[in-house]
Amino acid sequence: MAVTAFLLMFVADGDAQYHGVGAEPEVVASASSSKESAAAAVATLRSAWIGFQHAWPKFAIAVAILALGWLLAKVLRWAARAATTHWSRSQAISALIGIAVWIVAVAIATSVLVGDLKALVGSLGLVGLALSWALQTPIESFTGWLLNSFQGYYRVGDRVAVAEVFGDVIKIDFLTTTVWEIGSPTRPGFVKAEQPTGRVLTFPNSEVLTGTIMNLTRDCLYVWDEYDVGVANESELRLAISVLQQVADALLAKPMEAPIAEYRQILAAAGLAEAIAPGPQIFASTNDSWTNLTIRYLVPARERRKWKSELVVRVAEELARPEYVRKIIPAYPRRQLQAIAPDGNAVDLRTWAPPAAPQPGAARS
Repeated sequence: MAVTAFLLMFVADGDAQYHGVGAEPEVVASASSSKESAAAAVATLRSAWIGFQHAWPKFAIAVAILALGWLLAKVLRWAARAATTHWSRSQAISALIGIAVWIVAVAIATSVLVGDLKALVGSLGLVGLALSWALQTPIESFTGWLLNSFQGYYRVGDRVAVAEVFGDVIKIDFLTTTVWEIGSPTRPGFVKAEQPTGRVLTFPNSEVLTGTIMNLTRDCLYVWDEYDVGVANESELRLAISVLQQVADALLAKPMEAPIAEYRQILAAAGLAEAIAPGPQIFASTNDSWTNLTIRYLVPARERRKWKSELVVRVAEELARPEYVRKIIPAYPRRQLQAIAPDGNAVDLRTWAPPAAPQPGAARS
């Protein structure tokens, strides 16, 4: 500052010596304006320097508070992860702790700089309202991530159906969830069964708040499946049920023992008193022109197609045996025709014959 003042004084003295006593009025006025501008600049710089000298301790304190907040958030997040065994829940808790610590640290640091805490709170409220309106979707997705982390609607590795997405969860972020798509007969796609399609889909975590989540493997790795066998109404239904029961037991009775025991434990823990058969069951239901015999069985969720394919082959091989040819009749599409005679009465085509045509000679007589 002293050097700047010295240079300004040197310039002013030089102007006075150059113009002299008998200088013209316009030149003297210009020199006077330059002096005033220089003096104003010097005053501005001096006041800024003085203001910085008075304010730099506040800046230092604010920086120290932010650094302390960063260190505290890091320590608390580490402690939360160490104290929480569940990975997803520890991530959510550590994220909430970090956000809370940073909000407090920024608020304290800003209050140190501003000095007026009431004005600070009001301004932060307005800023928060504007941000919540502008970032509504990300906030909902983050809230959905927190809710899923604590409630455990799905985890990495689960097979889920959320809105139009059906697949195995491979990644869960703060805002989105990524799944390995699985085919389904009820959803458009290249694969019509529950096997990977090769496509990776991502949906926002806000679906947790607004959509329906179907988890096929959360509490139990097994699902119930059914296979319908249509037989004609003229078939021996009890014989058909017995044959299908034998085929299903031979294929599924032994593999279903462990899943049935686990399923019973889940129902008992939930307080659902439902009797579960120890093996596959056969149920009959009527259709338009045939009878459906439904085989119901419990299989692993990710192996449903494999077991059903094997069951279809074994049922077809068993029903094709010669001893069941006229006893268990497949339900092919059939059409019933009724013949009406000229007199308007129904006739049996197997015995009915058309009337003989009149002879020419008989007609002339």
